[in-house]
Amino acid sequence: MSSFIAAGTAYASMAGTIPVLRLLLMFGFQRIGDLVWAACDMRAKGFMIGGTAGRNDAERRRFAASRWTQLAQRHRFPQVRAYDPVFHYETATTIFDGLRRLYQEGETAIYYITVENENYVMPAMPEGAEEGIVKGMYKFSSREAPGSKLRVQLFGSGAILRSALDAQEMLAERYKVSSDVWSVTSYTQLRREAQECRRWNMLHPDQPPRQSYLEKTLAGVEGPFISASDYVQALGEQLTPWIPGDYYVLGTDGMGRSETREALRRHFEVDAESITIATLHRLHAQGKLDASVVAQAIKDLDYDPEKVNPLYA
Repeated sequence: MSSFIAAGTAYASMAGTIPVLRLLLMFGFQRIGDLVWAACDMRAKGFMIGGTAGRNDAERRRFAASRWTQLAQRHRFPQVRAYDPVFHYETATTIFDGLRRLYQEGETAIYYITVENENYVMPAMPEGAEEGIVKGMYKFSSREAPGSKLRVQLFGSGAILRSALDAQEMLAERYKVSSDVWSVTSYTQLRREAQECRRWNMLHPDQPPRQSYLEKTLAGVEGPFISASDYVQALGEQLTPWIPGDYYVLGTDGMGRSETREALRRHFEVDAESITIATLHRLHAQGKLDASVVAQAIKDLDYDPEKVNPLYA
């Protein structure tokens, strides 16, 4: 593990006997990917802290193409448990879980935890959120639009969770749509447990089928479901087989750019306005909303319907 830490980055430290690798993600996954694989092969355990995580977390900086695939690529490493927290209590809960499972219970894994580069208010942890933080998601907030019969589910994580919260307010105040916002701390952990349940069910056909945490949590929840992250769409799309209803994923596919956070999030279509329009679009696709409402929202939110597709820009 010591060679993994020393070679991975100039920023490395040892906290007692707990290995901690700190890396600045603007340098790209290609710099340490082989080292991470070697560490997993050696059954290493410890923590990786990814600085300025997400594609649009830092301002006016052009990033390597691989940088924004960080979390999406982590699912290929079986021993890496990847988390994308947004609030301090999510980070702390994940670290304490890692310390317990790695150094008290003897599990072998590497906890990969992203950290942000943006100043914002840190709220108190919702009661009972600990399990969801570790397993991969929990309901952060609900917003009721009085008299509304429409309800949607907004998934946000890392730097983009706050965009989902802003979209929640827009939907309620302007379009009379109620919503729940879910903080998705780990798409990868949710997918892995759901896959494990599916595999167990296949091999135990004579037993009552198991349900994953994701399936139990979303049982009976009304969609559509809109996911937005600061990473490629493939990250959110991992959950498609287990989402109970219409599922639409926003992400930052495309080449790197240098601009402000606000401009970048609009360009890659993961800002609050983009989430709002995507939500109204899916409600229209379900026959719950007239097309004129979506068209008017595009005008009201000063959104250019002819803007370049970020995938090709």
